Order: sequence, then C-alpha cells, then structure tokens
Amino acid sequence: MTENDKALSAKVPSFLDYAPAPESTSVLHLKKHYGLFIDGEFVDGRGDAFSTISPATEKEIASISNANSADVDVAVAAARKAYDRTWSKLSGADRGKYLFRIARLVQERARELAVAESLDNGKPIKESRDVDVPLVAAWFFYYAGWADKLDYAGLGPNPQSLGVAAQVIPWNFPLLMLAWKIAPALAAGNTVVIKPAETTPLSAMIFAEILQQADLPKGVVNIVTGAGDTGHALVNHPDVNKVAFTGSTGVGRAIAKSVAGTGKKVTLELGGKAANIVFDDAPMDQAIEGIVNGIFFNQGHVCCAGSRLLVQENVHDEVVDRLKARLSTLRMGDPLDKNTDIGAINSKAQLDRIRELSDIGEAEGSERWTADCPIPENGFWFAPTIFTNVSTSSRIAREEVFGPVLSVLTFRTPAEAIAKANNTPYGLSAGIWSEKGSRVLAVADKLRAGVIWANTFNRFDPASPFGGYKESGYGREGGRHGLASYLESAGWAAPAVTKGGKK
Repeated sequence: MTENDKALSAKVPSFLDYAPAPESTSVLHLKKHYGLFIDGEFVDGRGDAFSTISPATEKEIASISNANSADVDVAVAAARKAYDRTWSKLSGADRGKYLFRIARLVQERARELAVAESLDNGKPIKESRDVDVPLVAAWFFYYAGWADKLDYAGLGPNPQSLGVAAQVIPWNFPLLMLAWKIAPALAAGNTVVIKPAETTPLSAMIFAEILQQADLPKGVVNIVTGAGDTGHALVNHPDVNKVAFTGSTGVGRAIAKSVAGTGKKVTLELGGKAANIVFDDAPMDQAIEGIVNGIFFNQGHVCCAGSRLLVQENVHDEVVDRLKARLSTLRMGDPLDKNTDIGAINSKAQLDRIRELSDIGEAEGSERWTADCPIPENGFWFAPTIFTNVSTSSRIAREEVFGPVLSVLTFRTPAEAIAKANNTPYGLSAGIWSEKGSRVLAVADKLRAGVIWANTFNRFDPASPFGGYKESGYGREGGRHGLASYLESAGWAAPAVTKGGKK
C-alpha cells in the first residue's frame, strides 16, 4: 500500500464502514435433541448424550445421541439388510433418481443448511452459503449421472458394488465431506453407515431429514454420532466391506493398521502442509488473493491449505507487505454475519493447538505478525497470522497447524522451490503462481502432491479427483476415480462376508 493509498483510506468516513448484516436463524427448525439415524428413523443412542455448541458463542445448540458399539451393530445390520434386499437390486437408473432427488432437496433447503453449518462449525456464512452447500448439491448431481453408467467408467466389465461402507468424516467441512463420501458410495450401489465429527453433527442430522423427504429406502444411509470410540467400533466392524476416512494422519495410520488383512477396501484422505509457490513473474494481484484464499479460507481449517508460502527472493518484501495490507482489511467476527471473512475456530482444543504451535514458531526465531482484529469476548478466535524468516526445519513449517497461520519461506531458483516444496512428509496439494505456462507445467511435474493448482487455489469440482501421497493418505475422491474405491474391479474382489464377518 502506497502512502497515497494510506492517506485515502484514512479519509474514508465512518458511515461507510460495514454495518452488521447477520443471517437470520429463523429459517432453522432445530430439535432440542437428535437421535441416531438408523434404518430410516431417528432413535436414541445407548451412550450418554452430548451437546453440540456454537464455537462463536460457546452456547449449546442441541443435545446429540452418543452411539456405542451396540448401536453401531444395529446400524451396520440395517445397512446390510438394505443392501441385500433393496439397494443392490435397484437399477443404476433408479439409484440415480434418488441421488437427483437428494441434490434438489439440498438446493431447496440450502439456506437452512448454510445457517446450520455456520452456527455449528464457526465458518463464515458466505463460505457455507456460496461454497459448501452448492458443492454438496453438485456432488450428488454429478454422481447421480454416473449411477447408470458404471459399465463405461473404465473399471472392467460389469463392475459390482462392495456392500456396506463405513465412513468417518471431519469437522472442517461437515456437510461437504458427507457428500464426498455418500454420493459415490450410493451411485456405485453400496449402503452406508457414516459418523460425523462429534463437534459438528448438526448438518448431518438435517441431511437425515432430507433423506426421509427423498423417500430413500430405509437402511441405505445410517448416521451414528459420537466420538472416537464410535468411529473405532464402526471401522473395525466385521460386517463392513469398505472404510473411508478423512481426518488426521495419526488416526488414519491407526485405521490402516486395524483393517490390514481384513479384506476391507480403504481410502484415507489425511493431513497436509501444502506449498504455495510464487514466482517473480506471478500475476501479483491475483496471487495475493490466492494466497489469502489458500490459507485463511475456513480459518485455515483445510487439509489442503497453502500453509507454506514459498516466495521467490526478489519479490519477497513486496508479497509480504501486500499480504499484510490485505489481511488488515479482513473482518473477523460473527460467522452468521454476511460481512465476516474470518469466523471462529471450531473448538477450544483446536484453538489451544494453534496457539501452542504459534508460540513455538516465535520461540524458534521466526518473526510473527498478526492482523489487528478485535477479538470477541466469548467463543474461540485466532486472528490471521504470518510468520517470516521461517526455516525449513521449524515446526510451523513442518507440522499441520490447521488454523489461520501462514509460514513464509524464500527460494531463488525453480529447483530450490521444488526441493523445499517436497521437503515434507505430506503430499496432498500445492499451488504454482507464474505467467509462464511452461514453467508451471515443468514445476508441477516434479512436485509430489496429489492436487496442484495453477494460478488459483482451493478450487474443487466433483469431476476432478482429489487425494494425496505419502502421509496425506491414499485413494482418490471425486471424479471417475472416486467410484473405483466403491466398486469391485477385475483385479480385486470384495470378501464374501455375512453377518458376524464369517466367510
């Protein structure tokens, strides 16, 4: 920002400031208590109920049933019965009709879903309204179109569904991750038992109501809520044919060990520490916005976030100065306010983790800069933060912070940028900013990341596969590749399991 720009901004009258513009919660018709969704009905769980709270206010939203292993048994049994008697016997065209119906109902209830997601998760309403919910509908529309075309997916002759899919999803994109998991599973002919994160079950409960509206056959989708014990019982259930997990690398590693040798097919989408590479010929205005979107979107609660910014040395100062000026314009506050850019951190545990790693980064010698944002008295908040003078060995450059914290490193040559970008145990995503298409392609070819964006970041499409390398997991979600993990192909056969897990 030039001195003239600063002078002009200082002269902006106060009456041009943003006034509060909160989205009304009157569109929500929430229940005081939500049970488990099993065999098409809401039923109470056998465990002690827990509360889901708003991270912006710390106030309780609703009471949620807690599923224990006996509840998981009932849910898996319902999914198996629905698979054997109903869903696997439907034609692909008929399965597609149900998926189309779900997609249209998501669109009809889009405002309600967006408000519930922001209330329960803490993300700004403009993100849940304009990104998350539209993508949820798009995912169901896309896989509805695949349901009667499995023979043409390039997966061998007459591909067959696997059976019952156990799915565990995280709290950062509760409804979107639900769609990523359920849509391809149903299109391929499987039935589902899914566990949402314990801090963000609300949109899944509303989605269960949508399934009832769509007249989806009972037991095709079952939703069990709870914490880690519930997920452990689900993924280790002997009558499950497929496990799909999105979450931390540590939990993913434990799941891989527990299902090894069982014959279950597994996909894991885990952590990331993405490099966002900015060359000196980058379209700078576009790059600044892309950097902000890459790390501060959804408060940095994004597994593929561009949390490591690699800037060519001769434009480092310009990029950092422009970033600071841009971050100073971001508005942090009520997630339901349409003007909010930065919402609340999802939980106190996650806030403590972000604070701990940020303090370590400062103690290790990195220079910390934090945007001057007023912090609300209640709730969980962390202002956008940039670290410069970061070394490649620093913990904030190597560990996933999963918050609005950006580490800035420099490079001189493309070879150095590639080496630094690949110097991580993760391999989920990366970004490249340059006006030279040949440079973008040459660098992308050498990056060990599952998804690479060119002159953009955090863009998703249901037709495009997503997944990682190394400790970021294996398997792909989205696109034709997302169907493959829910189907028997010519080179792989699902175990013949019956109730009790015996062949």
